[in-house]
Amino acid sequence: MRIALFTETFLPKVDGIVTRLRHTVDHLQRSGNQVLVIAPDGGITEHKGAKVYGITGFPLPLYPELKMALPRPAIGYALEEFKPEVIHVVNPAVLGLAGIFYSKILKIPLVASYHTHLPQYLQHYGLGMLEGFLWELLKGAHNQAALNLCTSTAMVEELTGHGIERVDLWQRGVDTELFHPDLANVEMRSRLSQNHPESPLLLYVGRLSAEKEIERIKPILEAIPEARLALVGDGPHRQALEKHFAGTNTYFVGYLMGQELGSAFASADAFIFPSRTETLGLVLLEAMAAGCPVVAARSGGIPDIVTDGVNGYLFEPTEDVKGAIAATVRLLEQKEQRDIIRQNARQEAESWGWAAATNQLQDYYQKIIFSEQLAK
Repeated sequence: MRIALFTETFLPKVDGIVTRLRHTVDHLQRSGNQVLVIAPDGGITEHKGAKVYGITGFPLPLYPELKMALPRPAIGYALEEFKPEVIHVVNPAVLGLAGIFYSKILKIPLVASYHTHLPQYLQHYGLGMLEGFLWELLKGAHNQAALNLCTSTAMVEELTGHGIERVDLWQRGVDTELFHPDLANVEMRSRLSQNHPESPLLLYVGRLSAEKEIERIKPILEAIPEARLALVGDGPHRQALEKHFAGTNTYFVGYLMGQELGSAFASADAFIFPSRTETLGLVLLEAMAAGCPVVAARSGGIPDIVTDGVNGYLFEPTEDVKGAIAATVRLLEQKEQRDIIRQNARQEAESWGWAAATNQLQDYYQKIIFSEQLAK
């Protein structure tokens, strides 16, 4: 198959969407497919054999790490040369609209996927009054597709409830080799704990932004005075977070990549994730693959991954942080239970390789192409 993949974000940016896309492109190419990635220009022209067609863009005011790339006629010429059999638009917003447009003009089957819960993000940027309007825009874009994919059952239900049609599940995936319990080591633990490896080590990995609600970790840290917190990642909210966590045992690590990131997960005692805006929470699956026990909000796609008391702990995000504190304290105090949680978390993650997720996606593509051919 020849697949044109439109995405509003791609390498060199680091986030859960890019992680899914780069593994997907890799496995699609390995299976003999040809992929053309159309994305905001990040200086990348090729990935795992796939051509990356970069479109010049400018940083978004509220999301400076994201670039807004405006559609242009050159995209049409690139598509005509590539001759895709299917177009896949990821989080159609601006550049993705070009994918929708050319799918109609060139009569190419269209698949869309939903990865970022933008309507909920609005609440954290003082724009909650626009939520209904945004859902209407999303519905208008997604309903152009022959199939809309979500990465959790919660998001399938949410999109369907807001009038988006032809919705199905694109199963989760995780790199179980890169994220593995065997990567735990004292050097990484000492680094993350600022030379206090004997102290309980709490970990957060992800974008430092308002919608992640990282501030909600502070009461947990304060309730366990001997604990240390390592925040891995970066983002526009970092300066505010540095002020918020001033005077606590918190270390802003910055970005970690590859084996260093895998080692960070494996070396921590608990992964704390308070976000209520996750469509899936890929980072949780990475933590679990590394055998790092998870304490997370019961929200969005997270309950698809974490079974409370079995492979992690969930707390009610609508309540105060007492539930999160109690779960974290229980996890740290009960070593035998923590070891069971670690084993169960790893076992859950081993069920979800990227190859299986990409094979499922290929099956979706083939069914859509076949249906379109029959319709003709």
